[in-house]
Amino acid sequence: MTLLPPPTASAAPSLSTQHTTELVARWLDAVERAVVGKRDALELIVTGLLANGHVLLDDLPGVAKTLSARSLAATAGMEFSRVQFTPDILPADITGAMVLDLETNGSRFQPGPIFAQIVLADEINRAPAKAQAALLEAMQERQVTVDTTTHRLPAPFLVIATQNPVESEGTYPLPEAQLDRFILRTRIGYPSQQDESALLSRRIQRRTDEVDLEPAMTTDDFLAAQAAVESVHVESAIVDYVVAIVRSTRGDRQVEVGSSPRGSLALLKLARASALIRGRDFVTPDDVRRLAIPALAHRLVLTAEAWARHVQPESVVERCAAGVSAPT
Repeated sequence: MTLLPPPTASAAPSLSTQHTTELVARWLDAVERAVVGKRDALELIVTGLLANGHVLLDDLPGVAKTLSARSLAATAGMEFSRVQFTPDILPADITGAMVLDLETNGSRFQPGPIFAQIVLADEINRAPAKAQAALLEAMQERQVTVDTTTHRLPAPFLVIATQNPVESEGTYPLPEAQLDRFILRTRIGYPSQQDESALLSRRIQRRTDEVDLEPAMTTDDFLAAQAAVESVHVESAIVDYVVAIVRSTRGDRQVEVGSSPRGSLALLKLARASALIRGRDFVTPDDVRRLAIPALAHRLVLTAEAWARHVQPESVVERCAAGVSAPT
């Protein structure tokens, strides 16, 4: 038995550019009630979600990675699920498994926590390769297969994964194939002194750790906003610009493996979503250049010499993008 797929974002009616921009602004305002002073980082995460991609938050503990994911889901009115990755987690703990139904004495599928619209894969690099592989099919095909039966995931289905870049004990680095499935990788970062003071003042005023968040949209609104991204115009010169930047990463002397064509698609989709968030129905070279690092840096495999010299993939992408002439 194969379950029929649910409606996808492309099937939803799209919103106008102005309506989408206002909707995203209300969404970010609602999230900022919980996540203080991180508008740029939140906007980048929302850009990835609107582009129908998965987001990797690679940052230190305690900087609101988990809080950001929870708050984005709560204010979007979408079903949220959290999977805490540990070294002993099994694939069935993520996708679900066939269990015995005592009423019918037969077997039935018990869905796992991955069957949600926004899934937080917390500390994803603490899971062994077998558990990480359970996410590959879900992230790419939006489905899971258990005992030869395919089960479609809900629409939208988006993964926000977190990992700590400074810990190595008890962790398993994500393979390149899995990193390539994240549309972008970004960081939250420490708050400024003013924002951290505001964070503490708000905590004193509300007298509780929890922040009550009200939905700023519905799931249908989000699907319509995703559909609106497909209406953003892209000139052929912009397409050539995206391709030139991505291809330049493949020929860089410090790179063993450059960005794949999936990186080209990711950069283009992010640029369209970013233009829409900023109130435009067309992509500019600035959209592409601004998003090149979060879209491409995690897809590069550096040479052994570059790795030993502590070269950062972000600097390589920045240099490659600067070496490509932008269209006028």
